[in-house]
Amino acid sequence: MKKLLSLLILPVLMISSLSGQEKPRERLEAYKIAFFTKKLELTSQEASRFWPIYNEFQEKKNQIQLEKMRINRDFNQNGLNMTDKEMTDAGDKFIALEMQSSSLALEYHKKFKEILPPVKVLKLYQAENQYRIQLLQELKQNGPVRNNIRKGLGAGQDEI
Repeated sequence: MKKLLSLLILPVLMISSLSGQEKPRERLEAYKIAFFTKKLELTSQEASRFWPIYNEFQEKKNQIQLEKMRINRDFNQNGLNMTDKEMTDAGDKFIALEMQSSSLALEYHKKFKEILPPVKVLKLYQAENQYRIQLLQELKQNGPVRNNIRKGLGAGQDEI
């Protein structure tokens, strides 16, 4: 659960750590695009097909995560006052969202296979983990993300 929370809180922390910049969300997005494009070795044709589908997937995945966070927040704030039925309903909804997340992953896995060769699909899954790990490491170091986002992918990117 702590790992899940850290993955959910990370984008918020990243954006807030970049608060002095004009458009931190855009810079973070550009950084992510450069990171994934490099790790997946996307051709321009692949990239033009991949990014709309990947962004759509991320948006749907984020909506599910937000709903799960809402359930957790409601329980944390009101758990002592919730009836057994309310708790059961919340638990059922949470599991339904987990199943929805799995179905979504399967749906988009099929879509990724239609536009990318198998090796790049697997590289995508590795790159997602590497990206999260890198952001967490840079957040702990308090600053390199900001510099890398300004400069694009720097020399240190090959060290992941």
